[in-house]
Parts: sequence; C-alpha cells; structure tokens
Amino acid sequence: MTRLEFMQGNTACAEGALAAGCRFYGGYPITPSTEIAEHMARKMPKIGGVFAQMEDELASIASVIGASWTGARAMTATSGPGFSLMMENIGYAVMTETPCVIVDVQRGGPSTGQPTRAAQGDMMQCRFGSHGDMSIIAVSPASVQEMYELTAKAFNLADRYRVPTFVMADEIIGHMRERIAVPDSVEVVPRRPLEKGTLPFAPGEDNVPGFPAFGHGYGVHVTGLTHDDRGYPSSTDPRVHERLVRRLVGKVEGANREIADYEVTNPDAEVVFISYGAPSRSVAQAIRDLDDERVGHLRLKVVWPFPDFALAAFKNARVFLVPELNLGQMVREAARHTAVPVVPISEIGGELHTPRRLITMAEGYL
Repeated sequence: MTRLEFMQGNTACAEGALAAGCRFYGGYPITPSTEIAEHMARKMPKIGGVFAQMEDELASIASVIGASWTGARAMTATSGPGFSLMMENIGYAVMTETPCVIVDVQRGGPSTGQPTRAAQGDMMQCRFGSHGDMSIIAVSPASVQEMYELTAKAFNLADRYRVPTFVMADEIIGHMRERIAVPDSVEVVPRRPLEKGTLPFAPGEDNVPGFPAFGHGYGVHVTGLTHDDRGYPSSTDPRVHERLVRRLVGKVEGANREIADYEVTNPDAEVVFISYGAPSRSVAQAIRDLDDERVGHLRLKVVWPFPDFALAAFKNARVFLVPELNLGQMVREAARHTAVPVVPISEIGGELHTPRRLITMAEGYL
C-alpha cells in the first residue's frame, strides 16, 4: 500500500532515510541541504532515534562513523564546502569499512560559490576526493520520488558492501516539490553479521567481511592504518597493504553489474544522451518533443561505480551527449569506456539545460 503526498525533495530524502531504519543523524546546517537536518531534528526523537547537531562538518561525519560502529544506520547531509571538510574522514570510513550514508545537495562552487543555485560539480570529488586508492557507491536522484527511494536504497548498499554510500542530489531536486507515492514500508537489507570464530576484517567470498558492532560481544580494533584481518596495524608490509586496498576497491568494482541501476530509452538510437540528476528531466522532455527513435537516453540512477557496460546497450550510437551542471565531469568517465565520440553539454551558474538547447544539439548530429 502507498499514500500520496506533496513533498519537497529534501524532506523526501529524510523520510526515505527514516523508512530505511536510519536512527542517527549527525550534521551541521548548510544551504541547500538544511531542510534534511530540520526534518530529522523533528522526527528522530519521536521514533527513538538520535539527532545531533555537531559543531562543524568534520565532527558530523566523525559522529556518523562512530554511530555506525554501534550498529546504527547513520547518515549526514551537507553541500559543497561541508563536503570538502568531510573528505578525510570519508577516507577513514572506506579504510575501516564503515557503512554510512552521506547526502550532498550540490550547489555552485568552488568555495562558498552559489549557496542557493544548483550544480553537479562534486561528482569527481565524491569518487576521488579522499586520498589513496578507493572505491565508493553513489546514487543520483532525478525527482522527489527518487530522493525518497534512492536514499532508502543507499542504506542497503552501504550495509551490503560495508562502504560509504553517497546520495548526490542537487539544489533543484532538493528544493523541488512534487507528488510522490510513499510506501508503507521499504526493503531493508541488514548488515551481514560476523560469524563466530571469524576475524573482524576477514573477507567472505564477495570480499565483504561480516560486521562486528561494538557492544555486541566483540572486542574489535578499528584503525585507519593499513591493517590485517584482525584489524591490527600492519602499515609497513607491502603485501598486506596491496591485499587490503585491492579488496576494498574490488568489493565495489567487482559488483558493478549487481549495483548498477539505470534506464535505457530507444536502444537502437544513433544520438544518445547520458544524464543523471536534474538534467535528466530536460533530456526526457527533449526526447518527448523530438519523438524520434534515432535519439536515445541512458539515465543513470547509480553513477559510481560507473556502469561502463551500459554504453553497449546502444549498438548503433554515433555520438553520446552528456548534459551536466558542471564543466564536464562524468563525460570524462564515459569517454574512457567507448570509442564513440562523447560530447559535453555544460551548464553552470545555476540554470538547468532547456529542452530546446538539447533538441538543437541532438538535431546537429542527426
């Protein structure tokens, strides 16, 4: 059963998190994500959860990591400047295999930039912002409905792979209001428990260890240093380091097809748009207006790991067009995986691509 509600994107994000069992929120208010914190502050005490406004974004992500290790589903939300401050501890969460959800409602940058305008300039920072070799998971909603659904899904992905998972939204989707269908419940995939007699960082067949939550009978050493399967530091042994880092990357990249979530429109198309987030709405309208099966669309709901194999769904493609609210970030990732020309359609300054602009670009290649 579902109920229909008229809801803001940021509110839908918070509601999706609550439905997924999030019981700890540690954050610091920042435009354009603040409504998520406000909603969590109202709702958490009513359901036995904990809302903590921290002194800054560094403390926010630290509190989320700590809460996660008690077994709680934990999240934070931020935007560009706060996201930058979180990067060191995000790397710590990767190294310690701490499942958590980070929502980034993107705005114009660099620096404080445009607090109230939309952008998608954090996509590469999300994937590569913390130092060292690593891999993460990131989803990108294109509607208020998906702010609810993909936030809930992010918790399952985080717990399934023991990895920080990002909801890479943007100001347009965060502040948009739409009617959505709110289900009575959402699927909850719990963390794999640590099997008795198993070391806390010993991987299973899928490279993902069981999770030994603090206070549940395990004494666990958790460190950001290179560590062995016991969790004890072993930072000078090159073999231990290589084995660990290859596993941390491989458990995500090796499950790319399982994690992938995307939509294909007109697979026989010759001119194909690749999009994620708010620009997907303009692409959808442009395709409706064109009504030409020679124009297709690959819409990414999961952007990291990048589903390179999805490009092969368009066997007749002569060009891929990538509209983004940045100067070209995911376009570079797409270009790495195909011999077909990949053309950026950049828009910065806070304005979304118009369908007319996209139609004109597509017609230039037909």
